[in-house]
Amino acid sequence: MASAFDQPVCRENTCAVKFDARQAVFGRDDVIPVWVADMDFAAPEAVTRALTERAQHPVYGYTLFPDSLYQAMIDWFAERHDWHIRREWILMAPGVVPSLNAACMAYAEPGEGVIIQPPVYPPFFSSVRQSGREVIESPLVQDSQTGQYRMDLEHLEQCAARPDARVLLLCSPHNPVGRVWKEAELNELLAVARRHNLVVLSDEIHCDLTYSDATPHTVLGRLTGKDDALVTAVAPSKSFNMPGLGLSALVIADPERRKAMKAVFESMHLPQCNPFSIAGFEAGYRHGAGWLDELISYLQANRDFVANAVSQRLPGIEVAAPEGTYLMWLDCRSLGLDDAGLKRFFVQDAGVGMNPGLSFGQPGSGFMRLNIGCPRSVLEQVIVRIEAALAGL
Repeated sequence: MASAFDQPVCRENTCAVKFDARQAVFGRDDVIPVWVADMDFAAPEAVTRALTERAQHPVYGYTLFPDSLYQAMIDWFAERHDWHIRREWILMAPGVVPSLNAACMAYAEPGEGVIIQPPVYPPFFSSVRQSGREVIESPLVQDSQTGQYRMDLEHLEQCAARPDARVLLLCSPHNPVGRVWKEAELNELLAVARRHNLVVLSDEIHCDLTYSDATPHTVLGRLTGKDDALVTAVAPSKSFNMPGLGLSALVIADPERRKAMKAVFESMHLPQCNPFSIAGFEAGYRHGAGWLDELISYLQANRDFVANAVSQRLPGIEVAAPEGTYLMWLDCRSLGLDDAGLKRFFVQDAGVGMNPGLSFGQPGSGFMRLNIGCPRSVLEQVIVRIEAALAGL
């Protein structure tokens, strides 16, 4: 039976980064774009309707955050994640990436250390470096048998014990390796943070995108007490495919740490509230549940299709099925190519545009990140192209 997600949506010539930046990024504009982490699906009809209704009012001035927006978010996390947020804990933010930068500035002084766990989303590196703080790397460890990753808690403890360590940036669920951290793992991480007085920023932007055969996502905030130094970053942008609207939220129970984060945003005159971002944010959380459930089923089938195709048709490439996100982490090390050669192979020989693993840190060398948030027919084309290129390698 055909799914609404099978229906292609033309994104070319709409200034979509994923499509219209192909020439600049890959040197050719005909690669199949499976890189930037947004999806090629129409957003929920309720979101489009809310944006259209807002557009019908002809004044687009400075806008307040309405109480209904906060309540929609509170209700969503209570019902979906059994996480009970108080209204006063919420600080609206212009996006999760700006929040990473703001956390470094709020909770560490210039030159002090911020711990990250590569391979990880590139802004984790840039937010630390561009704010004048020092990156402390505690790499994840890959299981040689299953291909899945785990935290190296012994090494994390060593990093946290450094006298200059102040902040830990956690990616949960993890981009790009697709892990959904188990509650026991998160409790161990929290124990490390408590012993060494670290502020933890937990980026949970993919928290709604986990698969039925995997560990359910545990919001880190459910495991913490009132004295824990935790900032949780969430947004409807990945859940309902509207990252271009650029609105997220921070949940910070401690008033002093909330004040510190707010002061950083105010020092940069952020955020200016976009009336369309507000409309989309609230509509997604209030009316998007049914659409999201259908999306996850479709993405899970995409994931399984790719995992099977890689195993059966793409010799020299391996992949561990992700537990969450719509991203797959392809292990291409057996192809025997260096990172530059690997990029050339996929772009020039296969005509497929993916994110090079090296952009996620040195532990990503030899890997590629594939975005499966697209119609299955597109993924079929991706597999066919890579299969043909491998035959000629």
